[in-house]
Amino acid sequence: MKTRIQLRSNVGDFDHWLSLSVIALLGVGTMLVYAATKSWFAAQHLDPQYYLKRHILNIIIGSVLAYGTTLIDYRLLRAYTPILWGLGVLSLVAVLVPGVGSTVNGARSWIALPGGFQLQPAELAKISVIIGMSMLLAEGSDRGSEPGDVDVLRALAIAALPMLLIIIQPDLGEVLIISAAVISIIAVSGARSRWVVGLLLLGVLGSAVAVKSGVIHQYQLKRLQSFVDPTADPQQSGYQLRQSRITIGSGGVVGKGLFNGPQTNGRFVPEQQTDFIFTVAGEELGFLGSGFILLCFGLFFFRAFMIARRTNDAFGRLVCVGVIAWFAFQTFENIGMTMGLMPMTGVPLPFMSYGGSSMFANLVGLGLLQNVHVRSR
Repeated sequence: MKTRIQLRSNVGDFDHWLSLSVIALLGVGTMLVYAATKSWFAAQHLDPQYYLKRHILNIIIGSVLAYGTTLIDYRLLRAYTPILWGLGVLSLVAVLVPGVGSTVNGARSWIALPGGFQLQPAELAKISVIIGMSMLLAEGSDRGSEPGDVDVLRALAIAALPMLLIIIQPDLGEVLIISAAVISIIAVSGARSRWVVGLLLLGVLGSAVAVKSGVIHQYQLKRLQSFVDPTADPQQSGYQLRQSRITIGSGGVVGKGLFNGPQTNGRFVPEQQTDFIFTVAGEELGFLGSGFILLCFGLFFFRAFMIARRTNDAFGRLVCVGVIAWFAFQTFENIGMTMGLMPMTGVPLPFMSYGGSSMFANLVGLGLLQNVHVRSR
C-alpha cells in the first residue's frame, strides 16, 4: 500500500492575529532598514535602495518558505527529522571548511552564495534542533508516560553536536538562543526538574570555563566588559553601546521622523540595519513607535502561546514551545543589548533586521506555528 502525502495549507484557518503581528513587524522593519541605509548610500553615490530591494527579496523568499512549511502536516515531519538534522550538521561543518566558509565580524559563520548573497547555517540549524528534540521527547507522551532520563540524554545529544560546531565558529549569540530553546523544551516535556536545574548550572559553569580557557575570543570578552563598564572599550564595543543609547534616547516621545534621524543618517551606530535596527526606531519613531513594535511582539507571543496551549499533540506543543523560546530570547537579547540591559552578542531582531538567513529561519518558524494551529483545529 502506498502512502500519499497530501499537500494542504488551509490559509483560511491560519491564526490571523499571529499573521497580522508578523506583517506589521515586517512592514515597520522594511521602513527602518531603508531609513538606516538610504542617506549614507546616496551620499556615496550608490543605489540608496540597495538594502531595501534585497530586504524585500528576503521577505518574499522567506514567505514562500513559510507557506511551504504549512503544506505538509507537521506530524509527518517526524519521519524526516533525521534528514533535517543531518543537513543542518553538514552545513555547519561546511562553514569550517577552508574555501567554503567565510568570516564576518570575527565569526566563521557564513557560506558565500552567487549574487553576493550569504547563508548562515546556524540560523537554520535552530529549526532542526527544535524539531529533533521535540520528536524524541514526545515519544514518552506517545507511550503514555513522561520522558525518562534516557530520552532526555538522547534529546540533548541532538542539540550538543550543532551547538559544539557553532561554538567553534564562534557564534555566542546563536548558542544562547539554542540553549534557551533546549531548556524550555525539556522543562515543558514533563522531564524531571533536576534536568532543567542541572542545565542552568552547567551553563553558568561552562561560561566561566570558556572565559578562563580562552574559548571566548578577545572581541567577545570586550563586549562583555563593555556591558559591565561601557568605558572599558571606548573605541569599539563601548563606543557602539554609547552611541546606541544616545540614538534611542534622542527620539523622545514621537521621534525625529522617518528618514530624519541625525544619528542614523550619520551612521554613528555600526551595523544599524542588522543587529541595531531598534536604534533607528528609537530615534525616528520615538517612544510611541518603539512601543508599537513591542506591542506587535507581545501579540505574536500571546497568540503563539495560545497555539501551544490548545494543541493536544505533545510533538506539536514542544515544537511551539521551542519556537516561542527562540523568538522570545532573541527579541529580549537584541532590544536589551541596544539599551545596555544585555551584553552585545550580535543577534538580529526577528522579522525586522536585515539578513537573509535570519529572515528565512524566522518565517519558517512562523510557518511551523501556523501548521500546528491548523492541524490542531
